[in-house]
Amino acid sequence: MVGRVLSILHKEFIHVLRDKRLRIMLITPPLLQLIVLGYAIDMDVHRANLAVLDRDRTPLSRSLIDSVTSTGKFILAGEVSGEKEGLYLLDEGRINLFLQIQPGFMKRVSRGEKVPVQILVDGSDSTFAGLVVQQLSGSLAQFTGNLSSTRLEPALRLEERGWFNTNFKSRNFFVPGVIALIVMIITLMLTAMAVVREKELGTLDQLMVSPVSPFEILLGKTLPFSIIALGEVAFVTLAAVFLFRIPIRGSITLLFTCTGLYLLSCLGAGLLISTISKTQQQAMMSTFLFLLPAILLSGFAFPIHNMPPVIQVLTYLDPLRYFLVIIRGIFLKGIGIASLWPQMMGLLILGLAAFGAGVAGFRRGLE
Repeated sequence: MVGRVLSILHKEFIHVLRDKRLRIMLITPPLLQLIVLGYAIDMDVHRANLAVLDRDRTPLSRSLIDSVTSTGKFILAGEVSGEKEGLYLLDEGRINLFLQIQPGFMKRVSRGEKVPVQILVDGSDSTFAGLVVQQLSGSLAQFTGNLSSTRLEPALRLEERGWFNTNFKSRNFFVPGVIALIVMIITLMLTAMAVVREKELGTLDQLMVSPVSPFEILLGKTLPFSIIALGEVAFVTLAAVFLFRIPIRGSITLLFTCTGLYLLSCLGAGLLISTISKTQQQAMMSTFLFLLPAILLSGFAFPIHNMPPVIQVLTYLDPLRYFLVIIRGIFLKGIGIASLWPQMMGLLILGLAAFGAGVAGFRRGLE
């Protein structure tokens, strides 16, 4: 079987320049990706949601808040009445930062004392958290400079603590994302090759005249890939915990349940690619065409809230976007269904639509 596949790939490589469809796929998609992703990739802080607990409630504490939010990089999501409320918003992912100003802030500043200003940062995204802390430090330094000009000469001391990722380790953020990538790559590539290989080898017609029904064909081709993907999730999870020392704070059962929902989208997309492709080479190119935007627009490396609004809308069609929130939430935050149900519903809806489109494409191909 390997020899036959290699022979077909060799033949398709020879004919690639004579295939009009392949020529279009080699030119148009990279150009579109360059335009779209060129606007989407941005590591600067443009919008970070901020909650404030002002225990001092003086003109100076209000001036500090206004100084931070006046840059436009920090959006005041609201002022909370207690620390528990701020931590709840941080745990739910509604804010990125939680700023606390202690009582006596104005009096201590007027006496020239060093005044601690505490901020809790969602450290599950270590890259973004580091950028946020750096930007906020600059804002506080500017505020201190303005106070020095009024002869108060205080010194603000920023006390930072990384919530969920104490030391801002990028490994803790990226390794759970790698699990999601492995699942998508394996299921997409294997499923995309499944039907088109039968077409090329001429065995699909033989399967159709056999006693096996079309549903059984699809089940027989997708179920093994699901088992392989779940096995890969188990293996990489063990490696993350024991090799990289990344804690998993949530439910393992919930993790595999959400992985099943995620697989529905990946298998559907791979099946659709397989049915619209005439050769394995086209299926491979279509797979990579799907993977690159899916990875870059998912929030794997670049914050979605930094992307233009139009691009943010497109990310809702990406199953990887939802699963990254789920797997990072389970690993780093230990959250459950109460917080993750919107992502789970998104995966279910997108998965049913993708798998339904794949099945419809397979039936059309048989006709």
